[in-house]
Amino acid sequence: MIIFPATGVFADLGPMGVSMFFVTTVIAQLVYTFGGSGFAGANGSMMIEVVPFFHILATSISAHIGEDQPLAVIATTLVAYTFSSILTGLSFFLLGALKLGVVIGFFPRHILVGCIGGVGAFLIETGLTVSMRISEDDFQMNWETFEFMFMNGHNLILWTLPLSLAVLLRVITHKYHHQLIFPAYFVFIPIIFYIVVFAAGLDLGALRRSGWIFDMGSSAHEPWYKFYTYLNFKLVHFSALWATMPTQFALLFFNILHPPLNVPALAVSLNEDVDTNKELVAHGYSNLLSGMLGTVPNYLVYVNTLLFYRVGGDNRISGFMLAIATAILLVIGPGPIAFIPVILVGALIFVLGIDLMKEALWDNRHRVTWSEYITIISIMICMTVWDFVIGVLFGIIVCCFFFVVQNSQLPSIRAMYTGDLAMSAVRRPSLQRAYIRDVSKQTTILRLQGFLFFGTITYVEESIRNLLEAPYWQRHPIRFLVLDLSLVAGIDMSAAEAFVRIQRLLATKSVTLVLCGFTIDSPIAKALRSVEVLDAQGVEMFTTFNDAMEWTENAYLRAWFRAQKVEMPAPLSVSGRHNSDIEYSHLVGSFVRSPRRSHLRDAGERTIANEMLAEPPLEFDPEPLNTLTKAFSSYGDVDPVVFQPIARYLERLSVPTGHVLWKQGDHSDGLYIIESGVLRASYRFQNAEQHFEESMVAGTVAGEMSALSDSPRNATVVVEHPAILWKFSNENIQRLQVEEPELARIFIQLVLKAAKIDYDILLSAIASRQ
Repeated sequence: MIIFPATGVFADLGPMGVSMFFVTTVIAQLVYTFGGSGFAGANGSMMIEVVPFFHILATSISAHIGEDQPLAVIATTLVAYTFSSILTGLSFFLLGALKLGVVIGFFPRHILVGCIGGVGAFLIETGLTVSMRISEDDFQMNWETFEFMFMNGHNLILWTLPLSLAVLLRVITHKYHHQLIFPAYFVFIPIIFYIVVFAAGLDLGALRRSGWIFDMGSSAHEPWYKFYTYLNFKLVHFSALWATMPTQFALLFFNILHPPLNVPALAVSLNEDVDTNKELVAHGYSNLLSGMLGTVPNYLVYVNTLLFYRVGGDNRISGFMLAIATAILLVIGPGPIAFIPVILVGALIFVLGIDLMKEALWDNRHRVTWSEYITIISIMICMTVWDFVIGVLFGIIVCCFFFVVQNSQLPSIRAMYTGDLAMSAVRRPSLQRAYIRDVSKQTTILRLQGFLFFGTITYVEESIRNLLEAPYWQRHPIRFLVLDLSLVAGIDMSAAEAFVRIQRLLATKSVTLVLCGFTIDSPIAKALRSVEVLDAQGVEMFTTFNDAMEWTENAYLRAWFRAQKVEMPAPLSVSGRHNSDIEYSHLVGSFVRSPRRSHLRDAGERTIANEMLAEPPLEFDPEPLNTLTKAFSSYGDVDPVVFQPIARYLERLSVPTGHVLWKQGDHSDGLYIIESGVLRASYRFQNAEQHFEESMVAGTVAGEMSALSDSPRNATVVVEHPAILWKFSNENIQRLQVEEPELARIFIQLVLKAAKIDYDILLSAIASRQ
């Protein structure tokens, strides 16, 4: 709580500053005590940290109007203080009413710490000027000031004595931590002072003239309401008031940062649960009332309130008693100030300045990073050399600069791997899967993360360039580059334009850019559409990573089958924005002249080409033996003679698109072997974000694990394309085990082998998305 403001910023206004601070303190105390605040005995007052802002306001108005019009200067200054209260009150009230109290906590803490340190430096300077009874303008960093402070013995004693008292108090409180030490110390200083004065028989008038006691003059007997007589709106210069707006908003910024920080800290110290938004509403009412009554802003003070609670002020009665005591001091007026020793005020200001400097520089030396520490020091220097507004603005600029530098050093690429390590969750015949695993080495995947802006996209662009340069390209030529943006928070214009350069770079190497992890109406899509990346040739977009990988795998399969003049055995499609009529000539072409195409040919001859060799002889019915051969031949010998009896146990079904075979949690009715078409399984877990989908194409098995274990279905399966299925019901499985035990053993073993591989692929696909 400010007790002696007339010695600082209100020096030109005399005792009016005391009355203004007492009025606003009484208002704040009553509002916080009975106005719904969570702290019953909350001590509301104006912290000395904001006094420099008032000094700037008064100085600016005086310079704008001129010293030859003192009444106009005083009237305009009072209106400026009143306006700051109303502006602060409206801001507090809106923040609390709109439940935005937590938003203030997002503002960088070290900027506030730098402001606190700047206030501390200002207070130390103020302590020197108050102790030596000179004005702020007379205190300059030059030889004349140094000579005035150190070469004059009387002046040297005036400022070194209160500074020594301040240092002594901090030495005492460093060893002893009782809360009453601080007030008791400043109670004993004037007692000891007057003991020495009366013992030595010194004249009080001489002490006032020599700067040891405040000289209030005739103003010591003025009533407390005297400052209202100066509030003459006819004398207000609104142009001067308008010129103070930058300082007003700097003061507002400084004010609104305190309650969201002080209130939670006080709640922790007092072990109480307090609603920050409710406190902000109370602060809004208090400051609006202060503005209407022509006084300065106020807010809850952490140190004062904590001390007040620890000495028993934890109820509304104690808060009301504090308000009454303050009101009594208000009515008494500033007369007692004429008997207060200057060393007492100087020591108090030095103590507060040292504490704030210590909090900013010493206490945070190991808590913040080097960049944050530089920001704190730079704010303090700017505030000391220039003014508070410049210091705050400079701190914000420095903070933004270091934010960009620090975030640009964070890796924007979360992972990079090839397609054989992150295959799609599509159940395919084993030989097709082996082919895809081999050729997917030509697919490179980059999982990006964070916010992509000019500071982070450079690393992504350089990494892609390295993939296309000769040394890496000769060892690992790529066909598809998949960029997974599911962990990207946003893209700025610079990053979006970098995607244009990436697309052009890939086009020169006939590499298709596949984008995934965002929807067509998302901010990421809008940013990329603004630079026409999504509509460019050789760019594909998909909502999920699984769809993107499925599309690339289908492209490899279609390339092989078209090169062999064979129709693709199963219709496959994925969701997303892509060209369904894409030409695959760049994939097929001459298999001999291109290393990438030769790789496709060699992999196909080792894998898919063997499917035709495994077809059953013509003397046997082609179905279901053809489907069984395609599904299980790579896991064991599917002898047509041995498997011929199994046809009696299979039921052929033709199901249309959209038909639901079963839902998650349903009881199992058997397994299905897919002859043609596509099924899609949807796995839903307790965490909705872990929802996953799996496609099943011709030559694979669906529902095998739940059927063999006789357990509920673990997914919902829907027909995505018209399908022909061979159903093996639970009853027929039991019949097969009884009537054909050897065939049942072979068949179940093949099913389990296929299921094991399918589930390994599924788990790998889920894990790669994390």
